Amino acid sequence: MSKVLDLDLLQTFVAVAETGSFTSAAPRVGRSQSAVSMQMQRLEQAVGTQLLHRTPKAVIPSAAGNDLLSYARRLLKLSDEAWMTVTKQPEAGTVRLGIPDDYAASLLPQVLRRFANEYPQIVVELVCEPSGKLNLAIAENGIDLAIVTRAPGQKIEVLRREKLVWVSSRTHDAWRDDPLPVALFDACSARANAIKGLSEAERSYRCTYSSPSLLGMITVVQTGLSVAALALCSVPDTLTIIGENEGLPRLDDLEIGVLRSPLANSPAVDRLIEALRRDLSSHD
Repeated sequence: MSKVLDLDLLQTFVAVAETGSFTSAAPRVGRSQSAVSMQMQRLEQAVGTQLLHRTPKAVIPSAAGNDLLSYARRLLKLSDEAWMTVTKQPEAGTVRLGIPDDYAASLLPQVLRRFANEYPQIVVELVCEPSGKLNLAIAENGIDLAIVTRAPGQKIEVLRREKLVWVSSRTHDAWRDDPLPVALFDACSARANAIKGLSEAERSYRCTYSSPSLLGMITVVQTGLSVAALALCSVPDTLTIIGENEGLPRLDDLEIGVLRSPLANSPAVDRLIEALRRDLSSHD
């Protein structure tokens, strides 16, 4: 007797694995929390092994669950593609995507260009805000997806690691000053990493500028008034990268990931998050 995986159960399984709870997965698949729980019991009974670990803080895939998760995503994608091919209905809709402006300029252009060619009837609305505000917007269902820098302890699907580097003006040596003049982003992981690095190295510093704007940070560094810590992908040619040779500490890498609102369950959102995984993921 052949064994067949139920696509409906797989869709719910993926939703639980990505949101980390039955409660968060429920609105995404249009079911109650109890129905989601029963579906996962049916799936585990069908495959004969535990797929999910229920912990006090989250529901996480087991080793077998992680194996199945990869196949489930592929099967669901193939099912969608087959449906669209047979029905000849191009996918359409609107996706609200949040992203910090320093990532928007460096990471998104190629992704959006390719996505627009593949899905010309899906409209992507960009919301550029710092990661902290985007986390709040996701929690309040104000946006569908967000690309953010992972905060310590934050549960998030990490897509890539990005180096955080010190930058300076090409014509000024602000890094020679003591205390070190530093331009810092408003509350975010890059700011916390920079302060942590300086504190651990016992390097005295003073904050000369604070802003959520990448353009503002670049401008103040170009004037020679400050150094700053920027994601490597965001460093323009007008600035120079400095580091340990100039007496500055190494900085922790940034983890860039994607968040999805529990209520964002449209095919258009599915297609965009697939594109983000494909085009932003590190291939180290």
